[in-house]
Amino acid sequence: MNTAVLKEIVGQVGILTINRPDAMNALNDDVMNGLTLGLDEFEQNDAIHCVIITGSEKVFAAGADIAAMRNYEYIDVYRDNFITRNWERLKTFRKPTIAAVSGYALGGGCEVAMMCDMVFAADNAKFSQPEVRIATLPGAGATQRLPRSVGKAVAMDLCFTGRMLTAAEALQFGLVSRVYPKAELMHETLEQAQAIAAYSLPVLMMMKESLNRAFETPLNEGLAFERKMLYATFALEDRKEGMNAFIEKRPANFNNR
Repeated sequence: MNTAVLKEIVGQVGILTINRPDAMNALNDDVMNGLTLGLDEFEQNDAIHCVIITGSEKVFAAGADIAAMRNYEYIDVYRDNFITRNWERLKTFRKPTIAAVSGYALGGGCEVAMMCDMVFAADNAKFSQPEVRIATLPGAGATQRLPRSVGKAVAMDLCFTGRMLTAAEALQFGLVSRVYPKAELMHETLEQAQAIAAYSLPVLMMMKESLNRAFETPLNEGLAFERKMLYATFALEDRKEGMNAFIEKRPANFNNR
């Protein structure tokens, strides 16, 4: 039984908690396989509309497990498809995801947070890409996602120096979207996840796909895709229900169809 990732369901929200307290939640195969299996389960569960990824109050994840990697050779990582094999399930997960980060999110921990659709941080959160200190570079997406989140200058600064961002700096630079007091992080994140989960799941999935296109395509191509998704919503029962509820000044009752 994989205890490195704990699974919980609260209403329409799935929660995956990284659970390696003795190793500062360092990301090894047990953790990444556990996240992958949890995401697979939540994607197949039609009752789950939003997922939270979190750690402990002290540490979200203190990076990849250096002890597990230090003796790897090139052929080991190449042949084993290192990182690609079991780190990228978040990238293909179709439902909304929120990283709830308290404490340290270092290296791979910061990269896992950035793979999520939103990052909510506790006021004690610290973010860093310190790989330069061990003579390697971020390999789970930071050199690509950081510039898209915080801009080239800040991304270069973080990767070249390995310095830490506070939660307030991360909010200022756009790496996170909300900051809460540490004691309130999970309550506030769950409340927001439940609010998101109450909307039409097909619309949430279409919206996520459209937003992600902004990072992959030229503007005109992205706009054309957005328009097609807009038109597609007019085939949904939920779109009719949402508009009727608005006109009738009542809460909408979405059936995810």
